[in-house]
Amino acid sequence: MPNSNELNVYLGQDSLKKYFDPDSQPPLPLVELPEYLNPYYNDGVRIYAKMMTMHPANNVKAMPAMNMLESSVTPGKTKTIIEYSSGSTVISMSMIARVMHGITDTRAYLSNKTSDAKLKLMQFFGLNISLFGGPSQPEPYDERGGIQSARRMATDSDAILNPNQYENDKNWQSHIRWTGPQIYKQLPAITVLCAGMGTSGTMTGLGTYFKQLKPEVLRLGVCTAPGDRVPGPRSFALMRPVEFPWKEAVDVIEEVNSYDSFSLSLDLCREGIVCGPSSGFNLQGLFQMLEKRKKEGTLAEIAGPDGVIHAVFLCCDLPYQYIGEYFSRLGDEKFHPIKNENLTKVDLHRYDESWERSPIVLFTHFYTSPTSHNLLDNLTLRPDTCVLDLRTAPDFAHWHLPGSVNIPLKSLTSHTPKTFSSPSVLEAQWLELESLLKEQSVLSSLGTQHVLVICYHGDTARVATSVLRAQGIQADSLRGGYQALKDQGLWGDRGVEEVGKHHAKKLEAAVPAVPIELAN
Repeated sequence: MPNSNELNVYLGQDSLKKYFDPDSQPPLPLVELPEYLNPYYNDGVRIYAKMMTMHPANNVKAMPAMNMLESSVTPGKTKTIIEYSSGSTVISMSMIARVMHGITDTRAYLSNKTSDAKLKLMQFFGLNISLFGGPSQPEPYDERGGIQSARRMATDSDAILNPNQYENDKNWQSHIRWTGPQIYKQLPAITVLCAGMGTSGTMTGLGTYFKQLKPEVLRLGVCTAPGDRVPGPRSFALMRPVEFPWKEAVDVIEEVNSYDSFSLSLDLCREGIVCGPSSGFNLQGLFQMLEKRKKEGTLAEIAGPDGVIHAVFLCCDLPYQYIGEYFSRLGDEKFHPIKNENLTKVDLHRYDESWERSPIVLFTHFYTSPTSHNLLDNLTLRPDTCVLDLRTAPDFAHWHLPGSVNIPLKSLTSHTPKTFSSPSVLEAQWLELESLLKEQSVLSSLGTQHVLVICYHGDTARVATSVLRAQGIQADSLRGGYQALKDQGLWGDRGVEEVGKHHAKKLEAAVPAVPIELAN
């Protein structure tokens, strides 16, 4: 098995072809599970994950797809590829068809019971999808099913190829060509091999390879428990119509349920071996077989000359397209609760730092330049501007910016906690602002005016600005609110007139002689 590309670099015009070709790559990783992930470590068992997901196509079906297309695509004639597939095989075919053969039209026939996440994943990779009713894993020769429909399409046109993973011997032979030799080169001491049974291509190929090369290797096939479902593998009953010589390639069958598959996959992911439910399924099958032998006292029978059991299971899928199923199958106890989850339904509009303005904006954008040292008593709103004050009516009556309009909020007083430090306050204020500021009468009154929103400390006004901007109103908020005006001496206990005299020179220096025009 060639392995001259130790640096894992792919160059030149055919770089992608080399990148996808197993003969141009180092072997896919083989990773031993540490003791804390291996409950049989002290029983002399070493367990290794063969990371098939590290192929560029990220799944175990990449090598079968490569092998099937290599032998069946007719250059210059094949224009379309059609395959009945639940996902991984046809996605791999789509990428490999483009990279290796320049074919851009790959069509997926699949069950109408396929998850929305999988359908979107296939659309993401550019597949043309047709759905079929009936069983999700139809009999190969059932005229009503998608497998037979794909076969008919290819029969009717020389430009259409149906590789047919269910009957194509190049499927399982790919694992004799690549996967088996990789595993043996990486771990000559292997004594147990474990893989799931779906189309059975993986187990048939690997089982056949090790039967010929090292017949003492125990070959463990894993099927789904009756009446249960794990993405990819089948129940033992559904193996009956599979035509590959899988029976000669398997020594032992274990049946695994979906809960254990998803749960073990989740544990592996959290510990750094990122893999999907079918990978957890394989490992659980291995665990079950080891446990039975431990109880029977027959573990030593499958140990190697060194007295150690070296067991390899295939990590064949990734978890991402099944995230929703992890939650629905495993329940809340497997996941940390989201704190402040109520915020997922509020505060939904975007923010922008440029919408949050310092107090100087009063004199540059919203008010004409003061005509005397008594600053705030001599401010006049510019045309097409508006100041919205969200404080309580009594506080607004006590003092407010000239020409401002009061829209008091029920959820806001001078003693209300700051909005972004209290999720319950943010929720209440956003819901009130969303309801209030979306009213047609409010929006009509604001029209095309440039709005400045003010509150006590600035945060509520910032939320209001986000709501107004979502409604198409040009709005800004005053950073720090009235407290910022007080901190800068623009109003306070000494009264406006005294404060204005005291800070006149500072503000005159800060206010430009020519008003700054607003950017669009």
